[in-house]
Amino acid sequence: MPKALSPFADRLVLWQRQHGRHDLPWQNTRDPYRVWLSEIMLQQTQVATVMGYYTRFLQAFPDVQTLAAASLDEVLGLWSGLGYYSRARHLHACAKQVVDDFAGIFPSQSALLQTLKGIGPSTAAAIASLCFEERVAILDGNVKRVLTRHQGFAFDLSESKHEKTLWEVARRCLPQSRSDMPAYTQGIMDLGATLCTRAKPLCQRCPVQADCVANARGDPTAFPVKTRKVKRSAQSLWLLCATTVQGDVWLSQRPPTGIWAGLYTQPMFDNEDRLKTSLPEPWRNGLNMQAAFIHVLTHKDLHIHACHLSIPQRIDLGEGAWFAANEWPALGLPAPVRKLLERG
Repeated sequence: MPKALSPFADRLVLWQRQHGRHDLPWQNTRDPYRVWLSEIMLQQTQVATVMGYYTRFLQAFPDVQTLAAASLDEVLGLWSGLGYYSRARHLHACAKQVVDDFAGIFPSQSALLQTLKGIGPSTAAAIASLCFEERVAILDGNVKRVLTRHQGFAFDLSESKHEKTLWEVARRCLPQSRSDMPAYTQGIMDLGATLCTRAKPLCQRCPVQADCVANARGDPTAFPVKTRKVKRSAQSLWLLCATTVQGDVWLSQRPPTGIWAGLYTQPMFDNEDRLKTSLPEPWRNGLNMQAAFIHVLTHKDLHIHACHLSIPQRIDLGEGAWFAANEWPALGLPAPVRKLLERG
């Protein structure tokens, strides 16, 4: 008679302690500020990309009080290039909430954490379980992949009722002991990130492969099931890249909603004619139009036309302001705008 398998959670906890990741800068801490910051930065962003941003952010804002006291422009400046800028705005707002409503101390319960700006159920659970040992389930992309494969959960996660059911599955898989929660939560994230990957999962090294339904069927990449796909769209933008011979650049701040909300960019236009008519007439023929390049957003491709204009000295170009060469790098800038400015 085959030996009975130990519970899913027990195997995962043991694996994490022996083989999981232990050297990331936000690990080996129970500081909710650092865990929260890492969880927000890691949303839809790879670990390798986050590493440098995380370190620089902590150097500038070592605790929630310094982050709350900073200006949004300072926060966006440090976030520049990381993408999904609503995360930075929510991060700043959340820090203010923690300081104003909780005396600068993060709540220890996931239910209270969810009342804070930008913290959803999975992020709240990650903070509460990793820092305070609360028995609460997370359900990010990595965890969905692990659970749907192990359980053979073949329901379409694009339907909310099925995602709700998967939450119940995640709760049933939790360890019984609160003291195991940090290792379990880290372990299930580590498993999805390192072995139970989207393509070419390393099933032979998986601590729970013995009773994994997808592994037994030989089709792990068939999970998770999600049939609804967001339609991609495209948009063309013309950017007025005005500079002086001294190296000053003209930038304007975007509105608080819409594409690149609150960030600084070159003035943006829907077409070339509108860009030209925005200029004083003597300068309209001095534009150097470069070939368009594509910048990919989550659900949209931006076709960006950089229209360069070099002028001898600062003039009024309408809505915006001039920034010297030592000023603009600290601003919150979208990645393609920063690249254009760095190229000169």
